[in-house]
Amino acid sequence: MSEKRKGTLLLLQEGAQGMEHLLRSLGTNRQALLPQMKVLEEHYLVVHYDDTYELTTIGKLVVDEMAPLLDTLEAFDIDIDYWGTHDFDFIPPFLLKRMNDLRECKIITPQLAELYSLHKTYHKNKITEYVYSVGNLFYPDYRTKFTEMIDNSITINYIVSEDLLNKVRTEYYEDFKVFIKSKYFKLYLYNNKMNFLFFTFDDYHIVISPLKKDGSFDNKYVLCNAEDALKWGKDLFDHYLRKSRPITDI
Repeated sequence: MSEKRKGTLLLLQEGAQGMEHLLRSLGTNRQALLPQMKVLEEHYLVVHYDDTYELTTIGKLVVDEMAPLLDTLEAFDIDIDYWGTHDFDFIPPFLLKRMNDLRECKIITPQLAELYSLHKTYHKNKITEYVYSVGNLFYPDYRTKFTEMIDNSITINYIVSEDLLNKVRTEYYEDFKVFIKSKYFKLYLYNNKMNFLFFTFDDYHIVISPLKKDGSFDNKYVLCNAEDALKWGKDLFDHYLRKSRPITDI
């Protein structure tokens, strides 16, 4: 489909539009657009009257399916190599169908010096009430990070793998004994295998760090801050929470 026809259909999804509005929105002229409108009419996607165009019933059905697909392609086009070489099988099917919610995300490659201060990169002095995380690891500065959040009355909800919980019990016992006693730290054990590094989100951002398809990992991650992406992130967290149990005693 030509860009003009695609753009026209998306504009008409908002309702009937006059030709002059379509021309201004598409940045084109009548001579260039009229042949494209004729194609859409011949395929029963639009009708026109008094220089005004609107979608037919068939057109509405097509655009309702087309818009999410275009948004999904927009998300992948940001860095198709990244999406194509990393394993996203940890995302349940119902959320894979909503990948268009991540259309405004970025692929971030942090500097080596910033690798273990990820939260500082994406919080940028914004105050959040809650942090939700699921993962196979804690960054080396976890003690400072968690203590700072708890001191600021930020509720931390963290779902961990069995391997990470075992490491907590053997290497980080004293720290997490203190954390769990706080009403601001809630720890959960995921009952199945995790095939990703972590994902985390708060009131403003979501960060996703998958493994590569060969099982290795790199320092790149997906960063999103759109409202749709945050809702998607909450639904992903809830999916894992339903398969987890709370840990109230280390």
